[in-house]
Amino acid sequence: AARRLNILDENIISSQRSQLRGWRIHFSHLGSDIGRRGMKDRPDVIPLLHHLRRATFFTHDQGFFDPSLRHKSYALRKERNMDKPIIGFIGLGIMGKPMARNLLKGGYALVVHSRSRPPVEELGGEGAEIAASPQEVAARTHVVITMLPDSPDVEQVYAGERGVFAGAGPGTLLIDMSSISPVVARELALEAKRRGLDMLDAPVSGGEAGAIGATLSIMIGGEASAVERALPIFQLLGKNIVHVGNAGAGQVTKAANQIVVGVTIAAVSEALVLATKAGVDPAKVRQVLLGGFAQSRVLDAHGQRMLEHNFRPGFRVRLHEKDLNIALAAGGEYGVPLMVTGIVAQMMTAMRSMGRGDLDHSGLVTFIEELAKIDLSRKAAP
Repeated sequence: AARRLNILDENIISSQRSQLRGWRIHFSHLGSDIGRRGMKDRPDVIPLLHHLRRATFFTHDQGFFDPSLRHKSYALRKERNMDKPIIGFIGLGIMGKPMARNLLKGGYALVVHSRSRPPVEELGGEGAEIAASPQEVAARTHVVITMLPDSPDVEQVYAGERGVFAGAGPGTLLIDMSSISPVVARELALEAKRRGLDMLDAPVSGGEAGAIGATLSIMIGGEASAVERALPIFQLLGKNIVHVGNAGAGQVTKAANQIVVGVTIAAVSEALVLATKAGVDPAKVRQVLLGGFAQSRVLDAHGQRMLEHNFRPGFRVRLHEKDLNIALAAGGEYGVPLMVTGIVAQMMTAMRSMGRGDLDHSGLVTFIEELAKIDLSRKAAP
């Protein structure tokens, strides 16, 4: 630590030299003391070294010390709540941006990064700090949350060049809230453990509305101690928070969720298209079904979208297709036939091939409409 501080002294601004020299002297004496008595007689060593890592930061692009980055993080943390960890959030899409915003509203200091610049600047204007890479996010924070489209994206962000693993120090809590392969989730958790990091897979259900309203259902895989650390964060993002099991269990649960949602969307689509083609008002059919055993949140929310042809994406067809393919792969691995799931996955593949992959998944109804040569948004002739 003392040698590192000697190097930093060459690049640090003059107003901080005296404080830096104090740190150097302290760590030099500390090193001598450890050499005489051993680490076990100095229990204060690990917290001090951890503080040094958090209080200093190299900009990865330029290779020199930029104290303003770390000092800014601590200033923001003090402004919000000294007892709360600094959180990094990577992936500010339809789901990620409102989730990150809810953490800001909850008083957490936030460091954000995303491939798309506009949401980064938007949250930066609301008080979040901006990082240039996942590595920088991890280096400046105590907890890192990722919300990304697919398994390859998650692998790249964590294990790739300038990834989270490259910047995270021992004890950092990593929470992947993406929907990915359970196999990938388990592999990343093992690598995190090898590096002295805690990692949870915590995919969500509830769509954009749930992300905005902080009412998401969160299904968690990982060790109980890590879940306990993350619980205050989860409580700002969702309502139904369940620790399902060990690493990967959250992703298995999400696959099951996506089967139920996807198959139900297909069923509602077929029911409403049938009613319309038969000359019955689909809005009234939906109203009746909502009062009986066919009632569901899909029929309620997505049924209305279908009637209005409002397919602005809350959750895109191509992402649901990806999730169903994950479920099918898991079914193959464990010897479980998922025949209905396979049909719905093929319907979504057809949607993507037709150029409709970026529609909301309720837009699956347009595939049935086209086959039936009917449009729900127009009143059918008797």
